[in-house]
Parts: sequence; structure tokens; C-alpha cells
Amino acid sequence: MAEFFDALTERHVAMIAAQSVFFVATAAEDARINLSPKGYDAFRVLSPTRVAYLDLGGSGNETNAHLLADDEGHGGRITLMFCNFQQPAQILRIYGRGRPVLPWERDWDELAAHFTLLPGTRQIFDIAVESVQTSCGYGVPLMSLEKERLTLVKHHAQSDPVEWAGKYKRRRESIDGLPARPTDRYIAGVMPDSGE
Repeated sequence: MAEFFDALTERHVAMIAAQSVFFVATAAEDARINLSPKGYDAFRVLSPTRVAYLDLGGSGNETNAHLLADDEGHGGRITLMFCNFQQPAQILRIYGRGRPVLPWERDWDELAAHFTLLPGTRQIFDIAVESVQTSCGYGVPLMSLEKERLTLVKHHAQSDPVEWAGKYKRRRESIDGLPARPTDRYIAGVMPDSGE
């Protein structure tokens, strides 16, 4: 049975910390719904009502564009979902308002201090939690993590910084033509331990 909460509890934070993957969904008016899986050590609970995640350059910049499309200026709608693939079965959703923070912006240093920046880091999404929902997750299979896939960070670590900046600077709109604010700064970061 689903339960709603006004903020994250210690129990929620512990469940989130145990997950190796999470999902991000955004939607802007008259645009496709964006849904993306996220891995790596890229999510942080900053307070019971504030979370953030580190974003690496990828195939698009839909989340950025959707969050900027909010014409009232208080952050676009965003939903984050965590599934416990171990016991106990549980799904946790965070509903909130988010904004992209780019490396030259005022809040960057404060947010970046919570993460180990990875090669290809392009922005951090800062999310105000509006509500939290938990549900049973009985239909989610039991699975275990074999290891992180390091292909994306290896790709970014081997990229030429000038070419990288040029490539991501050109991505100024979503697939539906919504404006995005891409970074033109290459952040080399540190390669995560491969566990091998």
C-alpha cells in the first residue's frame, strides 16, 4: 500500500543509500516524457527536503531542458524513483522541483563539495523535495549488482577537453526543440575504482 510523506525520513535515506541505480523522469508541456536510468555514486540526500545528483554528458540534455521550461521560475517538475532489488521489497519516489546548476554558477561549489566529480561531469541537478511516496515493490524482481559499467566515464576521461566542450556546447535544445543550457566546461574528475 502506498504511503506519502512530506519529507525524507532516516529509513528512506537508508533505503536510497543501498541502491546502485535510480531513475529520473521529467515532463515539459507539449514535449515527450523523459525517463533516464542513472548509476555511479551520483546521488546525495542534502536534507530531508533537498536532494541532488551529478549528471554526466550523454546522448541528450532532456532533463536540463525540461526543468528550464517551467515559465513560473520555481523549477520544473521532476520525479526520482528508487527500487529495492533486494529485501525488503520497496519502491520509493521523490516528487519535487529541480534546477540544473552549471559549473560557473553561484551554487556550484556548495553542491560539488558533496560529490566526487567524475570525468564528463556537466551539471548537478538540485531538487527541492515536495513529497515522498513509498509502495510495496512486490512486482520488482530480486537482482544483485555485478559491477559498475565504466564505459561512460572512460569515454569522457579519454576525450580531448576542447572537443568535449565544443560537442556539449552545441547541445542547446531538447529533442522537442526546448532550450537547454549546456556547459562548455570539461571536468576531468577522478576515475572510480573499477573493483577489478
